[in-house]
Amino acid sequence: MTAGGRIDGTYAAEAGTTVKALVEVRGETMLSRGIAAAHGAGGTKIAVVGGDQVRAACGATVDVVVPESESGAENITRALRTWPGDEPLLFLTTDLPYVSTGALAAFLAAAPNDALAMPLATPDAFYARFPGAPPVGITLGGERVVNGGAFLFPAGYAELVIGAATKFFDARKSPWKMAALLGASLAWRFATKRLTVSGLEDAAPRRFGVAIKAVRQCAPELCFDADTVEDYRYVSGHV
Repeated sequence: MTAGGRIDGTYAAEAGTTVKALVEVRGETMLSRGIAAAHGAGGTKIAVVGGDQVRAACGATVDVVVPESESGAENITRALRTWPGDEPLLFLTTDLPYVSTGALAAFLAAAPNDALAMPLATPDAFYARFPGAPPVGITLGGERVVNGGAFLFPAGYAELVIGAATKFFDARKSPWKMAALLGASLAWRFATKRLTVSGLEDAAPRRFGVAIKAVRQCAPELCFDADTVEDYRYVSGHV
């Protein structure tokens, strides 16, 4: 888990912290929610990347706290470097105010064991669960999807995954960046609105050496991240 992200301005002032993972929602930080959900879904060794405040907040609830870097990409690499690679790894962001054991467990049960898997929800399901929430989602090939903040990495692919994960994670909310990572052909297909989720999946093994699969119909709770003060205000008043 990475917990090095910072917030500022109005968001930080209203939340009372500059560390996004330590934003408190209805009496519990997003970090503590993520840790509890990971434990509940079967996590046996939990590592968190963060600074001194995160270390203090974790206490004895995690196995390892890895010192953070100023670089988000480096923090992801540091998190993945704690992984021995002989078992699957669940990578979880710490800005998910609704994450739950049930949502994570369902995602893990549906994910393939030979691919880097990420959850997708439909906008209909998302807004049924979170009516009136700020706008979310990306459109690929005419299909609107909402992607999540949990990723399952397959056993035996540690080095390949570490090489691809930071780029893929940074691009996860931008179809343009995803397409660019996979080459000029997919970038063109995106520009002409012909790039689909399955097209991205098909191209991933050739580009990264590891399959990437979307797990559809996942719980919307995995797809709501509190990135902005508008998100924070919404989750503060919505259960």
